[in-house]
Amino acid sequence: MLGEAMYTTIQTLWKKGLNKSEISRATGHTWKTVAKVIKCLESGQACPDRKPHPCRLDPHKEKVVKLIEKGLTAVRIHEELTAAGIKVGYSTVKRYVANIKKRDNVFIRIHTKPGEEAQVDFGYAGHTRDNTGKRRKTWVFHMKMSFSRMDFYKTVYDQRVETFIGCHIEAFRYFGGVPQHVRIDNLKAAILKANFYEPVYQRMYKSFAEHYGFSPVPCRIYRPNDKGKVESGIKYVKGNFFAGRTFTSEDDLRRRLHDWQENTCNSRVHGTTRKVPREAFNSEERPLLKALPARDFEMVEGGKRKVYHDCHIFVKRNYYSVPFKYVKEDVEIELSEKLLRVYYNNRQIAIHPRLSGEGNFSTIKSHYPKYKICSGTEYREKYQARMSDIGKYAEQIFFAITAQRPKDWNRSVQGILSLLKKYPKEVVNSACGRALAFNVYKYQTVKNICANGSYVLPVEFNNREVEHEYA
Repeated sequence: MLGEAMYTTIQTLWKKGLNKSEISRATGHTWKTVAKVIKCLESGQACPDRKPHPCRLDPHKEKVVKLIEKGLTAVRIHEELTAAGIKVGYSTVKRYVANIKKRDNVFIRIHTKPGEEAQVDFGYAGHTRDNTGKRRKTWVFHMKMSFSRMDFYKTVYDQRVETFIGCHIEAFRYFGGVPQHVRIDNLKAAILKANFYEPVYQRMYKSFAEHYGFSPVPCRIYRPNDKGKVESGIKYVKGNFFAGRTFTSEDDLRRRLHDWQENTCNSRVHGTTRKVPREAFNSEERPLLKALPARDFEMVEGGKRKVYHDCHIFVKRNYYSVPFKYVKEDVEIELSEKLLRVYYNNRQIAIHPRLSGEGNFSTIKSHYPKYKICSGTEYREKYQARMSDIGKYAEQIFFAITAQRPKDWNRSVQGILSLLKKYPKEVVNSACGRALAFNVYKYQTVKNICANGSYVLPVEFNNREVEHEYA
């Protein structure tokens, strides 16, 4: 049967002159159903009552509601009911849970103790003028003490994580202490959402939380009552302060926002608690807040950088080295007043004192490949020993190559050593001897001699003909 609202709709359309077919198309009901309603109207009968449709789960509604309040899904609720001996299909449970959520909007009201929790969020406040007269996008930061409903508001022109943390610090100073927990909204705002959940910013916020001694608590997705207090505060400031007001400058906006916060927002009788937020805060909540830290939190700048081929990254017009294996990779940085920390996959891989000025380098030699920093010491001696093991001519050509190309000798030497994969030591040594006789100290020449077999031909050293051992 039809509900009263649809019965009234059909009645109205019929009185306006629409025929039964037109009413059927407009309402989505069959022509037969529309005809029955019109027949009732013409006979003077009242709107037919909706027939009740009992559900198998109606006797267990209280149990289902309790499971919903625990945050269980329809799948889990079906499992719990089946385990309790209630025989019902999953599709029935799914429909029943959906109807309860739709009609009853079931949720648990979250009550907090004094000093236990604050909630924070950003809200977009439109365009306002800064002190130069330029119109700029403006957001309002809001922190609310969950017990007393004491509010702190601050307007900002960006949503960088550094700004977000700075607003926290000002709010804690305003309240004169720190709550045990800070409940964070899911930060839907475009800029903040884009970077707040990256590792570098998570570390920054975690360090900040540890410094002030509170635990950050992220709101659960699709659980609006988790953050209902702060969201209602954003609506309140937008509807009761920003709406219908214009501001001549940034200073004018912040002065008037502060006056409204002190004389209206925190001085009114709150609609839920029926208490004045400032009075409840001062008498019950402020004494239980944690003390502010003795020193300020050292703010750091975060971001990402690409590692150049020279094993350095570019930060604030200066260069800092990182281990060579991260070349071409994206690394994360934290730049404080005194230090630069570099991370990869949330693991610290380098730390440097912060450089002043521009165009300067901070280089740690161990960040380079070993052959880049040991070409004249143990690295060179290792390759000399490997060439000597081939034979005396191989060792002599090693000295000739390093003397001729002291900075990039390793490529030619490594190439000659690689010939051992195809040729015996005697062949490679004889080829080196022939290359020496013609004063050619190149890997490609030694390779060609090995390939064409000319290493068996006699050569002259100091006008003396010598035959190679392999000949």
